[in-house]
Amino acid sequence: MNQDMLRGQWKQLTPNIKQHWGKLTDADLKVSEGSVEYLTDKVEKRYGISHSEAEKQVREFETQISKHTHH
Repeated sequence: MNQDMLRGQWKQLTPNIKQHWGKLTDADLKVSEGSVEYLTDKVEKRYGISHSEAEKQVREFETQISKHTHH
């Protein structure tokens, strides 16, 4: 999934993102507005994981979402 696709679907994806990462707040997601970098940073901080682990989780999430949106 590319940045524009994520940004374009951000509002529809917000519930999925919150379900996937329950520690993220509405404010986190509103500020993020589809920024993969910001989302990765928030996942890293909220869950106390490494940046590379957060990137991996966000990439896996994007892969799951892109499979659902293309069917």
